Amino acid sequence: MPTIMTHSVVALCASCVYNRRDVSKRFWILAIVVAVIPDVDVIGYQYLYVPYGHILGHRGFFHSPCFAALFSLVAVSIVFREVRILSRRWWAYVLFFFIVGASHGLMDAMTNGGRGIALLSPFSNHRYFLPWTPIEVSPLTVRRFLSPRGLTVIKSEILWIWAPLVSIAIIAWIVRNNKSRLSGSKI
Repeated sequence: MPTIMTHSVVALCASCVYNRRDVSKRFWILAIVVAVIPDVDVIGYQYLYVPYGHILGHRGFFHSPCFAALFSLVAVSIVFREVRILSRRWWAYVLFFFIVGASHGLMDAMTNGGRGIALLSPFSNHRYFLPWTPIEVSPLTVRRFLSPRGLTVIKSEILWIWAPLVSIAIIAWIVRNNKSRLSGSKI
């Protein structure tokens, strides 16, 4: 799996691309929560002895697009109570948070280790990898992460995730600023 730091970078970069002037701090915070929440299954795996291959095991249901959809529906309804349910803005939030949440499982499916991701859960517990797996899989413990292996993982994530996403966020920021500058000028 990519690290929690990298899933957070995905959320922040996606928020930069989505960003409108009326987006609040809770939007940014929820984006990070949605991006990292699938790894709550590590608690079950390490401390509650839920088997890895179980539907609720690591990289199971919580890593599926189905979970991302359910979680985004509930989270938007709770965190953005002032937004009318089923309104255009509500659906925009739900779609955004679904994409951020679903990115977790897809990125994990791009790693070169583990047993795959249950992308079709709860309908199937079969674990999948994407055809291209350039991301080094991260160790599950802090101790093993704070080793040369952890440095290899971070380098891989910077190359394959951080650099492309930060570039996209910067381009979106430049386009947005140029667009607002052009719309404000008298042509």
